[in-house]
Amino acid sequence: MAGGRRGPLLTALLVAWVAAAAAAEAEAGPEQAALPQERSLVRPMTASNWTLVLEGEWMLKFYAPWCPSCQQTDSEWETFAKNGEILQISVGKVDVIQEPGLSGRFFVTTLPAFFHAKDGIFRRYRGPGVYEDLQNYILEKKWRSVEPLTGWKSPASLTMSGMAGLFSISGKIWHLHNYFTVTLGVPAWCSYVFFIIATLIFGLFMGLVLVVISECFYLPLPRHLSEGSEQNLRSEEAHTTEQLQDAEEEKDDSNEEENKDSLVDDEEEKEDLGYEEEAEEDEEDSPAAGMDEKRSDARDQGPLREVQEDEGPGGTEDNAPEQPGPAGAEAVEDTVRQRRSQHADKGPSA
Repeated sequence: MAGGRRGPLLTALLVAWVAAAAAAEAEAGPEQAALPQERSLVRPMTASNWTLVLEGEWMLKFYAPWCPSCQQTDSEWETFAKNGEILQISVGKVDVIQEPGLSGRFFVTTLPAFFHAKDGIFRRYRGPGVYEDLQNYILEKKWRSVEPLTGWKSPASLTMSGMAGLFSISGKIWHLHNYFTVTLGVPAWCSYVFFIIATLIFGLFMGLVLVVISECFYLPLPRHLSEGSEQNLRSEEAHTTEQLQDAEEEKDDSNEEENKDSLVDDEEEKEDLGYEEEAEEDEEDSPAAGMDEKRSDARDQGPLREVQEDEGPGGTEDNAPEQPGPAGAEAVEDTVRQRRSQHADKGPSA
């Protein structure tokens, strides 16, 4: 009887011990799983702590969880971060999905993207994301041969701050769209219609705000000043119209004068041409008039030559005192002149 009672008791104790051991293992399992396997030395950078990069020497990596190229360089980047103390450099990473503002501040367009920072001066590293190349880039100071991002391109500039704001707004809109389509199950076209209506309402609201601000800062002029300004404007407009009319009249007068001058010039040219033609005709008639004069002179001198021949040499010597005097010679010259004038008058009339 005693042996039969001890058997169930031992069985119950064994079952209780097994249950306690299983419970202990179950409690110890999550604790062991929660322990990190290895602490990462890569520092995540966000919009709140990115200003740490402005001091000291840093290397930053921009990545996305869905990017295969970014995943291939994760192990190399971790190894580079472990040797950061030896290289005296800090290593960080930026998730462009969670921090779209930082991607806009650095104007990241390709992934993965690497940047080197030295005392607030940024340079783009375009080499491979391999540990050896990264190490040589720091030890040999190859970053000195790279052109820095200065001016408006610098991530610390005001322009890039505005770009960061735009990228952050676009990221929030993208997250809201995913919330509508994925979490709530809203169709995509409904989400697009919602954003279009929201954009129109926001634009109208901003326009109303600007109108109110302008009305608050705009000081209306007194009534008498406003009336005086209106009168001045009217007088100025009338003066300008008068000036325009005067200018048009002056133009018309000048055009008329030019037309008159051109007509007068044309008439003078015609008269000059007529005079030239008459002169040419006179030149053509002048040889004929000269021939007539010569013929008349020959006729006048013919009787004198005949008288001289009849008298002969002796008669001339004897009758020397009886030669015609100056009055006869003058009469001959007068007749010659009259004939020449008659020929000259006939020439133009012809």
